[in-house]
Order: sequence, then structure tokens, then C-alpha cells
Amino acid sequence: MTDMQSLVERLEQAVGRLEAVSQAPGMHGGGSPKEIAQYVQAFDSLLAGPVAEYMKISKDIGGDVQKHAEMVHTGLMIERVLLVTASQCQQPSANNFSTLLKPISEHIQVVQNFREKNRGSKLFNHLSAVSESIPALGWVAMAPKPGPYVKEMTDAAMFYTNRVLKEYKDVDKKHVDWVKAYLSIWAELQAYIKEYHTTGLTWSKTGPIAKEVANAPTAPSAGAAPPPPGPPPPPAPAPTNSSTGDSASHSALFAQINQGEGITSALKHVSDDMKIHKNPGLKNQGGPVRTGPKPFTAPKPACAASPPKKSSPKKEPAMLELEGKKWRVENQENASNLVISDTELKQVAYIYKCTNSTLQIKGKINSITVDNCKKLGLVFDDVVGIVEIINCRDIKVQVMGKVPTVSINKTDGCHVYLSKSSLACEIVSAKSSEMNVLIPTESGDFNEFPVPEQFKSLWNGQKLVTSVTEIAG
Repeated sequence: MTDMQSLVERLEQAVGRLEAVSQAPGMHGGGSPKEIAQYVQAFDSLLAGPVAEYMKISKDIGGDVQKHAEMVHTGLMIERVLLVTASQCQQPSANNFSTLLKPISEHIQVVQNFREKNRGSKLFNHLSAVSESIPALGWVAMAPKPGPYVKEMTDAAMFYTNRVLKEYKDVDKKHVDWVKAYLSIWAELQAYIKEYHTTGLTWSKTGPIAKEVANAPTAPSAGAAPPPPGPPPPPAPAPTNSSTGDSASHSALFAQINQGEGITSALKHVSDDMKIHKNPGLKNQGGPVRTGPKPFTAPKPACAASPPKKSSPKKEPAMLELEGKKWRVENQENASNLVISDTELKQVAYIYKCTNSTLQIKGKINSITVDNCKKLGLVFDDVVGIVEIINCRDIKVQVMGKVPTVSINKTDGCHVYLSKSSLACEIVSAKSSEMNVLIPTESGDFNEFPVPEQFKSLWNGQKLVTSVTEIAG
């Protein structure tokens, strides 16, 4: 948490410095707002409208939602700095553009890490909605289709925003307004991109190349107008860890995507007279065989000593306990015959990162959530709400009593065994594969029925009509 806070502070300081430079007297020929690029002014309108409303409601809700919103706002301000740079500078080389994108990719990681570090939060659905959609800030590198990319990221948040609406629509309208305000940010951003950056980030055709202003002074020298603001400075050196590795990969990805067809420009042309298969004589013109010392090899130890142990990431402790009204079953591995028996109707169960294990829940409880599990077997009696399976692989669920709804999301391989009293259960699925529902027979066996994964949609003149394709079963 300390590393993440440190990164946030560095990014905010970078934004503050660049904002100060861009607003300094003389920066735009006297600081007249009319000389600020039109698309930067339009982005400012987005910040003053949907973003400001989202920030206001998040502050009213408070807690983790407010903290997360402040991170989102910082990310948008970092993006504004890049837009100001693009409006005043020519497009840089791929490597330098990767440097410009690095603060954005790092901040995306910061926002997502906050969700992961607060999985026990009561507002986890809010955090998840933001975490799933925040990569939309990377649209600046998604040429030639930045708008559709933002739409795709927005769709990724819908699963969690719908859960927020379902939970609070009759309880607290403030949370419903929060969903509307948050989603409107990305809707407005799509419209903004369509108008100003249809096929990718628009750069100035005049002015210095962005690389040239990277080392621009942060304050104007006496008697001279300062150059345009440079890109965000790279963050201070930090200890290598997994999150910085992820951030670097984000930056590299953005840079590679942005190159488009230019990705092959650095390759050298090989003419026919340089190809061995067209000039066999070249095989004998390689010159004398290189001689020299053999490659270094480590000497074998004189005595058999145990090799040094590699440091492995610290394992999270396995857990099966009741916390308030929530049963938490986490990080179980190769654990068979896990049982929760002392249950009440008001309780819920949250099963997270369990592998190759089985769990039985006796009695009647409110709901069950299975998240990030692999090869898990779950057996339960009765659930009055919903059983949700998210981000899992190879899951088997057996209902002994009744359950009204089973939701399967982002899961590969899920078998749901229904009881005779739960045949009216609704199976809701999205972004999942290899799903099967097993129906009991009179003989006590089960008949297996696949859940369709492929659909076709047709316009009937008034609306879109969707049906299951034949090959989907």
C-alpha cells in the first residue's frame, strides 16, 4: 500500500508541475484561453461536467469510493497534460511516445491495485466497476480505433454497475446517481474522441517534436517566452516489483500498438545477393572459424552442497471463517471436505482463489460468490438470492435444494448440477465458455445440456432480434 501511495504522489506532483508550466504567463502568448487548442478546451469541459459530478457524488458516498475517485481524477489530469503536449508538439518517435504514455499506464495499474487491496470493502462492486473500465485511459495509443476501445472498456464495467444498481436502487439513490455519473464520463469521452481524435491522438503539425521539449525548463528565463510544456517527467527510480513490471509492459504495449504499419520500419532490407539459398558460394566465404576461450562455465562444487533456495512470493494464508455476516473461504489449495454447517439465512459466502478443493455449505443462506477459483467443487443446500461464479476455471456446482439464479461471468468450464426442486433456476451467463447444466432423471442419473455460447442477431425493421445459432447447440 505504501508503494502504491508513493507512486500516486509522484504522479500528482508531475501533473502539478506541468499544469503550473502550461498556465504560466506568456505560455500561450499572454495566457489567453483562446490560444489553448480547441480539443484541450473540449476535454476541460468534460472535466468540468461529468467528471466533476462523479467526484461530487463520490465524495458524498465517501470511504473507498472517494479515494478511488481521486485516483481516477488524477489519471484524467495526467491525460490532459498529454493532450496539451500533443496540441503544441509534433508526434515523437515510438520510443519517446512510450515514455509519454508511461505515467498513464502506471496510473491505470495504481487504480486497479487499489481494488485488489480492498477486496473486503463493502463497496467492492463500485471499486470493481472503476477498475475494469479504467484502462479506457489508454485510448491515446489505440489508433486507428480509440473510440471503440473506450466502448469495450465501458462494457467491462457494466456487470458491476448493474450489481450496484440492483443493490441500491430501492435503498440509496445516491449510489444510482453515482453509476450514471461514472458511466457518463466514458460516454462523453467516446463522443469527444469521435469529434477530435477519430483515428488516433491528434498531434500538432507545427512546433517542436515532443522529444525536443522533454528537457524543457520548468520556469521561463528572464526576457524570453518559455517553450511549450514538455511531457510528464519519468517517475523517480523505485524498487523493482511486479507492479512496475506490469506498468512497463503497459507502456510497451501502448507504444507497439501506436506504431501501426511503421512497426517494421526498423528492419533492414536483405537483397538477393546477400541470401545464402540464392548464392551457395556464400557458405564458403564465412572466413576462418573463430577461435578463442571456451564460454565460461561455473566450476562444480567440491562437495555436494544444497543449492540456494529461490525466494518465492509469500503465500496468502488459507482462510475459512465467519466475518460478521460473511463466510470467507480464501486461498484454499488441495483441501477436500471443507464444510460450513452453522449457517443462517442472513449470511453470505465469498469463496476466493481456491484451487483443487471441495466445499459443502449446509443449511439456507442468502447468496454465494465464487471468485478466481480453479478446479473447485461446490455443494450447497439452499440459496435464497443468487450464486455468482466470476473469473473461474473448471468449476462444478451442485444444488441439493433450491436456488433462483446462477450467474456465470468470465468463466471457462462450469458444470451446474440442479436438483429436482431447483429446475426453475435461471442460468445467466456472459463472456464464458464450456458451460453445462445437468438435469436429474428418474433413475438418479443426470442428462447434460450445454449452455449456448454463440448467437446471431438480425434487424427486423424495428429492433434487433437475437437467437441461438444452430452450431451452438
